[in-house]
Amino acid sequence: MALNLGIILSESARERPDHVAVRLDDRTVTYADLDRAARGIAGALRERGIEPGDHVAVMVPNVPEFTLAYFGVLYAGCTVVPLNILLSTPEVTYHLQDSEAKLLIAHPLFGAPAEAGAAEAGVPLVWADDTPDADLGRMAAADPVDGPYLTAENDTAVILYTSGTTGKPKGAELTHSNLLLNCSTVMSRLLPLTRDDVALATLPLFHSFGQTCIQNATISVGATFTLLPRFTPEDALAVMQRDRVTLFAGVPTMYFAILNFERGRDYDLSSLKYCMAGGAAMPVEVMKAFEDKYPVQILEGFGLSETSPVACFNMRDKPRKPGSIGYPVWGVEMCILDDSDQPVEDGERGEICIRGHNVMKGYFRRPDATKDAIRSGWFHSGDIGIRDADGSYRIVDRKKDMIIRGGFNVYPREIEEVLYAHPAIVEAAVIGVPDESHGEEVKAVVALGAGQELDEKALIAFARERLAAYKYPRIVEFVAELPKGPTGKILKRELR
Repeated sequence: MALNLGIILSESARERPDHVAVRLDDRTVTYADLDRAARGIAGALRERGIEPGDHVAVMVPNVPEFTLAYFGVLYAGCTVVPLNILLSTPEVTYHLQDSEAKLLIAHPLFGAPAEAGAAEAGVPLVWADDTPDADLGRMAAADPVDGPYLTAENDTAVILYTSGTTGKPKGAELTHSNLLLNCSTVMSRLLPLTRDDVALATLPLFHSFGQTCIQNATISVGATFTLLPRFTPEDALAVMQRDRVTLFAGVPTMYFAILNFERGRDYDLSSLKYCMAGGAAMPVEVMKAFEDKYPVQILEGFGLSETSPVACFNMRDKPRKPGSIGYPVWGVEMCILDDSDQPVEDGERGEICIRGHNVMKGYFRRPDATKDAIRSGWFHSGDIGIRDADGSYRIVDRKKDMIIRGGFNVYPREIEEVLYAHPAIVEAAVIGVPDESHGEEVKAVVALGAGQELDEKALIAFARERLAAYKYPRIVEFVAELPKGPTGKILKRELR
């Protein structure tokens, strides 16, 4: 069946051409302008010899040019390869070579690694910014194609590179059908988005969460998303107030930052209707405190790049339990399997496994990794979870994050929940460190709030009162701030 993800733009442009699709401060791009630019970019790609099915990398921050390039590539029948804007030169080279990209579209803000990486990979480079003589701007004004190229539903629309916690990053191949159904599920079944809604896009659009749940979901319904290229709690609150934002989606560290911003109550957030959380487990104490401070409920979900990303979500019409990631979304099944790939009883720990319309085709050029990840039709997430009797799920931890101390399994998230309950702590992460007598020892790395004081002995005593003897941390490190990835997710691999 012919299907191109780009139809979400072409249809919205046909239905409401003059409505604002994308906003960045005072700059606005209507649906008609966005559609015309995408058709022009598609035409220019053809003139450059880029054929349907070719791969085009995009290294652009949260500015309108990302969305122009994204849909221009889709309209051309090509595959978008979004790149993290913080990649170093060798990393750019690796991603371009591994993805077999035929072109790199990059923003001048990240010009040095983009230019050097592209040169090393032998890939042509196109500059994308809002200046009149920018390469992408000239491409947008080129002779336009009639509309999105008629790709097949199982053709690869986007290749998203995983974070690469072990080995080199792998490219998850997501089809037009994967992404179209996932954004449709978000906007029609999880959140009743309308064309009058305004979403805040501060999650990186090169990441699956921001791409599907903000950019694609809002475009599919003809709504507006307003861009915030660099997240700070003050800027996020100011944009929410200025643009009357109705949907905010963020990772837990963003909610921590807004919660602990002293002047948060000075901003008018009365327009805010929906808050989504994902990317990492949301500490229960943080969720409670945020909802006490602001009049909006946080709906937590779960997913991965390999699942387009949404797999599980707290439904508005079902009871919400603290610490739960909710229920499998429409068309998706989940189960908990043991190390032998056998199902476990409700209430028992095991690996969260997923199947449905959202699961990737596989890892690009990685047949062995694909076979390891997708077994007997189930995608193995690498997350340890529990299924409750009502069919909802909870995440216990990442399989690779689990600590084995003296033969006992220790789940860092359980300890982190306890640490976040301490009033002096604003960020916390728990890792395992080598230990002669126990194999691994439990270490807590914490950041304190402004003006707060806490020493190692007091923190260990606090945790010891609330945790079993083999679980509480014996080692504590205080830092000003925990290392984070582009979405704000705490990077435990750097702590290790």
